[in-house]
Amino acid sequence: MNPIKFLIRYLNRLIKSVIVSGLWGIALTCILIFYFGQKPALTQQPVTITALINAGEVPYWKKLIVKDFEKENPGIHLEIIEAPNATDLTENLYTSAFILGESPYDLIYMDVIWTGKFAAAGWLLDLSDRMSENDLKAFMDKDVEAGRYKGKLYRIPLRSDAGMLYYRTDLLEKIGAKPPETFEELITISQQLQEKKVTPWGYVWQGAQYEGLPAMFVEILEGFGGFWVNPETNEVGLDKSEAIQAVEFLRRVIDKGISPPGVTTYREEEARRLFVNGKSAFLRNWPYVWASAQEEDSEVKGKIGIKPMVHLPSAKGGACLGGWGMGIAKTSKHPEEAWKAIQFFTNKAVQKRFTLETGNMSSRRELFADPEIIAKYPHYPQLQTMVESAVLRPPIAQYAQASDILQRYLNAALSKRSVSAEKMMKSAANETRRLLGTP
Repeated sequence: MNPIKFLIRYLNRLIKSVIVSGLWGIALTCILIFYFGQKPALTQQPVTITALINAGEVPYWKKLIVKDFEKENPGIHLEIIEAPNATDLTENLYTSAFILGESPYDLIYMDVIWTGKFAAAGWLLDLSDRMSENDLKAFMDKDVEAGRYKGKLYRIPLRSDAGMLYYRTDLLEKIGAKPPETFEELITISQQLQEKKVTPWGYVWQGAQYEGLPAMFVEILEGFGGFWVNPETNEVGLDKSEAIQAVEFLRRVIDKGISPPGVTTYREEEARRLFVNGKSAFLRNWPYVWASAQEEDSEVKGKIGIKPMVHLPSAKGGACLGGWGMGIAKTSKHPEEAWKAIQFFTNKAVQKRFTLETGNMSSRRELFADPEIIAKYPHYPQLQTMVESAVLRPPIAQYAQASDILQRYLNAALSKRSVSAEKMMKSAANETRRLLGTP
């Protein structure tokens, strides 16, 4: 027997046995039959899956993804929950939700640096069997690598990111200079432009105590031939000579007035605004800056170029890998519907539309050669080269703590000139070793 009909019949008998007014009994019976009689209809409502999306991206998701997804999947409702723009705050929201028990989010929209922590804690579904190695070849290798932890796949890449050096093509032409390749060339060109008073600042970057600081630093570190943490051995390189030189370079550009003294408080937007307003010759930032630099009110529209970060003549330039991907919460009650959503988000048509509208980098390899995208964003093929040679922040389970250690000591080394860079980095290295349990 249908369980709903059985329950209604049982309630009818129960009501008749209760001594109540005839009218009240009829009314109560009608209410209960109406309520339980609606249950079959309620079970036909779409399944709701939730995703926590950064506030700045929410309008794009609602405009470019949600409606089309629900139209193609009428049995699934995609609910977008707005998250802070600051990635560390979003990570805290996820962490709190998981620790408290069942996550209210089915889809886990993740920065590249969260995979190890979330997977190690057992918060994510293993997606290894849902996508073949051949399917994964459609995405950039580094982006796929950032979604693995101990050989298993937990995160499917959506959009990529890579740190880069922006430069003013018009200013370099004025002094007959080529884009710098080395740290010394960056300093020399900046000083020449400042001496001619064509720009107040030479080089702006992210020096505040937040996740953007390690992201910037791994590029400088790569340029000096150093490393932060070897994820295979947990060896720490923050107190080695290459790391000390990297810190001293950053202190040097501040001391020489090439970078403003307030750069130790800058995040992406503070640095971007200075550059787009024509106040700096060079900028370290992410691909999103390109679109804003081409807007009508930009002082640098049509006057910028991009390249990998500068380096020592004996080393190579590095671009910090960023970007976002999607996983599924292990506690999700709707994993199949969540997987359908990931498949939709990552298909070529959706990725292409999102790229054209936002200027963000897709993780799909073929789109870097798409004529329509290149026509709108001529720099796009260069981005592929940068992603392919990108530097990963150490994919370790304790990444959040390791990053916090580096942020504190590095920001202090840049802000307080009375303490040597070597002393600060030795302290950072020792605390990191204690965290990782390495000698």
